Amino acid sequence: MQKILVSIALLTCLAGCSGFPGVYKIDVQQGNVVTQKMVDQLRPGMTKSQVRYVMGTPLLTDTFHENRWDYIYTMQEGKGDYSRKSLSVLFENDVLSGIRGDLRPGQTN
Repeated sequence: MQKILVSIALLTCLAGCSGFPGVYKIDVQQGNVVTQKMVDQLRPGMTKSQVRYVMGTPLLTDTFHENRWDYIYTMQEGKGDYSRKSLSVLFENDVLSGIRGDLRPGQTN
């Protein structure tokens, strides 16, 4: 009887492990989805509201750097692959003046 209980306890513990056959792990997306198509629509001189319309609300707005919006997107796939993209849009006098990050306008993947 004791061997059966130990076996059941061991199998229960293994069921929580990622390597256990038949366990499905979901893909986890976090942040703003940033695509090349979205970045290609950005043009110098766009207002903050125009950028927000194209890109969505930024994930981070720093109170110390009000003229910079940060868009960050991470993807953790269930099979273990991890990817991260970040994009910063810079403003001068409330109009778009620059873009920094993993994607650039006119860049092909």
